[in-house]
Amino acid sequence: MGRHSKHYLDIMTPEQLIALDQQHVWHPYASMDNPPPAYPVVSAHGVRLTLVDGTQLIDGMASWWCAVHGYNHPHLNDAMTQQIADMSHVMFGGITHTPAVTLAKRLVDMTPAGLEKVFFADSGSVAVEVAIKMALQYWHSKGQANKQKLVTIRNGYHGDTFGAMAVCDPVNGMHSLFAGVLPQHHFISAPAMGFDRPLEAGDLDELEHKLQQHQDEIAALILEPIVQGAGGMRFYSPAWLKAAAELCKQYNVLLIADEIATGFGRSGALFACDHANVRPDIMCLGKAITGGTMSFAATLTTTEIATSISRGEASCFMHGPTFMANPLACAVANASLDLLEQNDWKAQVDGLNQALKQQLEPALKLEYVEDVRVLGAIGVVQVTDPVDLGRIQEMLVAEGVWVRPFGKLVYVMPPYVMSPQDLALLCQGMLRALTTYFKETHDGAH
Repeated sequence: MGRHSKHYLDIMTPEQLIALDQQHVWHPYASMDNPPPAYPVVSAHGVRLTLVDGTQLIDGMASWWCAVHGYNHPHLNDAMTQQIADMSHVMFGGITHTPAVTLAKRLVDMTPAGLEKVFFADSGSVAVEVAIKMALQYWHSKGQANKQKLVTIRNGYHGDTFGAMAVCDPVNGMHSLFAGVLPQHHFISAPAMGFDRPLEAGDLDELEHKLQQHQDEIAALILEPIVQGAGGMRFYSPAWLKAAAELCKQYNVLLIADEIATGFGRSGALFACDHANVRPDIMCLGKAITGGTMSFAATLTTTEIATSISRGEASCFMHGPTFMANPLACAVANASLDLLEQNDWKAQVDGLNQALKQQLEPALKLEYVEDVRVLGAIGVVQVTDPVDLGRIQEMLVAEGVWVRPFGKLVYVMPPYVMSPQDLALLCQGMLRALTTYFKETHDGAH
């Protein structure tokens, strides 16, 4: 079978590949009714994707924010090759192994002090489910089983599974279709935008009122610290986060930090919570944890929470993914952490930050651009009208760059290893494509 399937792939033309893809493969957030063509990638090295026709694209997405060291990195490849020779997977029930134990200790050492227990999962969404379940089971074990609700901020995004969907923005998020069947939680307005915005009187009034009113039923506040990703690429101030964390303590509510997109340096701090010197009660990690090689995630919590759950009614935490602590993923996660340290992630991200500001600032002069904002290795151009993804994607590819906009947001989160020259090509290509796109749509309107 393997021989025949390889032969079939060898003789398939690019057109046949795309046709079969459109016929059978359902892509994320995509229609199967007249689906848009996907771009066939045959290899990826460094910061470039190579298409089946030989076209090379500079990748501004780091594969949805996870390939921080670029593609095909020899240190990551070696770690996986060595691990697969021993075992690619063993169940984690009743078994342990060096890659998992080593990774857990390293994560404990690098995250805010007090996060000492690590639960491994296989995706970011599952890490959020685990965090929510941890919070509910903790309060159950403390004799407060009525604390079953969460509070969160609007414009948030936490994943596509049901628990995670329930704390995504209910109106502007991607999951409003399921509003009738999702658990109902408490929402407050998103913090005012601006990383450097000083805290003003009244900024936390809505959160405090909600906690005051419902503290006997709220188990936790869940949020993306400092950077709200897929819910709008919004940056807010560490002062707001610090004040929110203090309110959680005051009203006996846990704080869950979803650092899946921000963890491992993306926001300019190793973890976004570090900007505010905040230690959450539960922290979710994913995306960049394996350097963009494999799906993997972790949820960290305190000894007090872990011990309370373990002494509760169930005598254990009621969760256990089949591929939990997958040795292959743990091994490459350890290798990715090696690279963060060896490559001086802080210097890499600071360099990208300065260059992104310089390269994207000219976009502010364009009439169809509402805002340009940069934080860490994140650059966002917000335009006046939602873009047609299929059309603008064609224009971006024609410029030799891979950027995946959504709504009014055309943004980049490049791999940390991107050179100044490639970053300039990426940003200039993106701005040229935007100019072409809006010229076409503007001319078409007349």
